[in-house]
Amino acid sequence: AIDNIIQELDPHSSYIPASQLARVNDQLEGNFDGVGIEFIIIEDTIVVVAPIVGGPSEEAGILAGDKIVEINDSSAVGTPQLAAREQVNQLKGVRGSEVKIGVLRGKDKKVKSFVIKRDAIPIFSVDVGYMLDDKTGFIKINRFSATTYREFMEQVEKLKAEGMEDLVIDLRQNPGGYLQEATKILSQLFPQKGKLLVYTEGRTVRRNEYKSTGLNHFSIGKIAVLIDEGSASASEIVAGAIQDWDRGVIVGRRSFGKGLVQEQYQLKDSSALRLTVARYYTPSNRLIQKSYEDKLAYDHDFIARYEGGELVNKDSIHQNDTTKYHTLLENRVVYGGGGITPDLFVPLDTTILNYNYLALRQVVPQFIYSYAENHSSSLKEMSLERFQKDFVVDEALLHEFRQYAKEHDVTMDGAAFEAVRENVKLLLKSRLARHLFKEKGFYTIWNDKDETVKAALKALKKENPLDLD
Repeated sequence: AIDNIIQELDPHSSYIPASQLARVNDQLEGNFDGVGIEFIIIEDTIVVVAPIVGGPSEEAGILAGDKIVEINDSSAVGTPQLAAREQVNQLKGVRGSEVKIGVLRGKDKKVKSFVIKRDAIPIFSVDVGYMLDDKTGFIKINRFSATTYREFMEQVEKLKAEGMEDLVIDLRQNPGGYLQEATKILSQLFPQKGKLLVYTEGRTVRRNEYKSTGLNHFSIGKIAVLIDEGSASASEIVAGAIQDWDRGVIVGRRSFGKGLVQEQYQLKDSSALRLTVARYYTPSNRLIQKSYEDKLAYDHDFIARYEGGELVNKDSIHQNDTTKYHTLLENRVVYGGGGITPDLFVPLDTTILNYNYLALRQVVPQFIYSYAENHSSSLKEMSLERFQKDFVVDEALLHEFRQYAKEHDVTMDGAAFEAVRENVKLLLKSRLARHLFKEKGFYTIWNDKDETVKAALKALKKENPLDLD
């Protein structure tokens, strides 16, 4: 009954059952209670990729490569992948409670038992911060949780120590989150006090303005913000403020168009209602939210953009609101009512939507783990710099991967593979870099070929990044 009522409201008001509320809140709060492992499921077995540093599993003695075969004296193997993922849920539990696991280590056939006391495990909202070149930093934010501002500032401090002057902020596929975390980050990007960053307003909610504090901890020069059709809500607030004040260049594709303020109401049965109470507006008075009068069209917006050519052609971008707004310093024309349109358009590489590429991508994590284990002696000697320069995804590795994919029911003919060859090579090298060097490894390799990152770097090399001619 509640779901039926909610469906009559806007697309982002929702009912969250009690069984799902903890998981939803974990993502926003930036932590969950568990044992602290990165894992992968190979065939029917949970394999530890790495224990989280300082977490309860590391303290208990769990090592990378351990295969979890028992949980609380019950078998945790011999089940399909979906069931194996359900086994993983048994590792979660209330902070301070204990779970007993049995692991197989290396070639030892004797099960080793460990008792692990669950604790708070961080869910990082900032994937990585590293230097793209000798003066340009890169920070990837995957969502705006309760810890995002702190994580962001830690990365800025580190990058400033490495010589950062300019900054690329990657908000692609960032669905948003806490408004306050976005405005605190924005406040660090504007040296002046009192700059309007965003305001909210609703039929029964008075206008509420968020302004910069002028309390900057670090000096940041030129800025590029990366967005795409998956950037929503708080991501659009950041991009909108940067664009409206001509503070930096927005690069990528038109953002999602979600500009609704939600408040969460706890119900007696431990479920919750998330209801829309207001809308976001950028400093130039642009509404971020796209129309949802046609709810079916709203739900299929990505398909409409793809079929209409918007994802590959700047001239095909559809403006729901043709009213011309102007940026506040350079008087550039911008539009509202349907997300943030970038200053620099970068088309989607449609190969990533290719069915064969998507099928192959599913088996990459398991293959990379197996490959890294089989070549550990040579790989462990490599630094990231050497790996980036010298490691090549050659024909032998591609053949090995295709054989592995075939064994896991992913097959394709030569022509089909050739169409995705270069993307697969990049994916394999990037995922192997992640296995060896964590997120910095992945993004170092991936961004080297990323056209949106390249466009941002090119813009930042100009005296004025907004000189788009």
